[in-house]
Amino acid sequence: MKKRILYSSSLLTLTGLIWGTIYLNSLLPIITGYSAKYLCSAVFISNRNPAEVEKTDLNFSFIRYVTNEINYQDNSVTSHFLWGKSTAVFRPGYGCTLLRGLTEDEWRKKKTPSIPGADYNQDTIIWPMGNIIPVVETGIDKRALSEISDKLMVYHTYHGNAFAFIVVHKGVPVTERYRKGFNSRTRFLSWSMAKSFTNAIAGVMVKEGLLDIHTTTGIPPWQNDARSKITINDLMQMQSGLRWNEEYGNRSDVTLMLYNSSDYADFAMTQPLKFPVGSTWYYSSGSTNIVSSLIRKKFGTDSAYYTYPYSRLFKKTGMPDIVFETDPAGNFAGSSYLYATIRDYARFGMLYLQDGIFNGERILPEGWVGYTTSPAKQSHGNYGSFFWLNRGKYYPSAPADMYSCNGHDGQRIFIIPSQELVVVVLGYSPKSKNEMHFDQLLSDILNTLPVQ
Repeated sequence: MKKRILYSSSLLTLTGLIWGTIYLNSLLPIITGYSAKYLCSAVFISNRNPAEVEKTDLNFSFIRYVTNEINYQDNSVTSHFLWGKSTAVFRPGYGCTLLRGLTEDEWRKKKTPSIPGADYNQDTIIWPMGNIIPVVETGIDKRALSEISDKLMVYHTYHGNAFAFIVVHKGVPVTERYRKGFNSRTRFLSWSMAKSFTNAIAGVMVKEGLLDIHTTTGIPPWQNDARSKITINDLMQMQSGLRWNEEYGNRSDVTLMLYNSSDYADFAMTQPLKFPVGSTWYYSSGSTNIVSSLIRKKFGTDSAYYTYPYSRLFKKTGMPDIVFETDPAGNFAGSSYLYATIRDYARFGMLYLQDGIFNGERILPEGWVGYTTSPAKQSHGNYGSFFWLNRGKYYPSAPADMYSCNGHDGQRIFIIPSQELVVVVLGYSPKSKNEMHFDQLLSDILNTLPVQ
């Protein structure tokens, strides 16, 4: 009897070890991939100190135990954990790409067109196209704003870990602060704020007659089932009905897409319908990457695709130095991976605040901002088209007309039309520690405005 019990116990233990090993093995590409990709971009795009990145941004869960090797000769980062290994490679203009589906040699042999740079010197041009900030009194209490900046950046009163902070009132920056190690030239990771930039690219294409968001996608594998009814608009409003799990921190759809797949859009396209098209709202990074892929198909060449956002959007809005990274298949990672300065993010907010007009030129079509900020039917007033809304008063202290670009770990562009206000906060502030403290920050900023 004792032998039987011992045998059964040993068998259960062995089964548990085997299952645990299999599951851990499935996590290794995510663990090492996250570290390699994040550190590569932080070092080669943002010019950050790698030790500081590992101490701050990569100091959680299994990620903190990853060993990273930075090769400054070939612009790559290789990350190791247990028997797992991942490599991310940097290319000028395109940022870092996590290698999936091809070797490093194969990746380096791929030819890509040059990304057009700025044909103007921003340091010699006045804001908003340039970096000469005018001194203008807008009526806002700058002394109170300075105290708010201290609370955010120095004393962490809002329980965040902000790297940069800017407030634009009536089109003019009225406060701008950086944590040590960051400055006005630092490019910061957007995370999901990239979705809003994808909205802008789609808008420019609509204006030029290159895209109709109300047509069905035409994706071949979808034509034999109910997915054939999905429109581009359904994807942009997160109401496609496609099955999706957006949870970070585990083996979910979003982590498998970003860290274990070679084509983000293709991964998302393989998802079956979970709900009837247009019947349910839920957040999906996969939807944005499908839209990014559909945008790519509208261009005859990759050269036209890669240069389009820069020539039609970024250069015209004072943001020529943005880096929009791609997945291994070459699609812009519209869900997650864009790098820009905090002033660029503020300019982007101004573009929408000014109804799609920037520096006197209409960039987005008439009505596009209105479409973008119209609630998706099933979102309860919380989401528009790749932008978050405050119609449902998620932030109680902010006006209902506020809308925002929200990124993972506390990246925010708040746009408040009724107050002619844009607020940008960037850094590493995990949601559990910082999310609702934004409401207090917004409340304090709004209290600095002149009484109307």
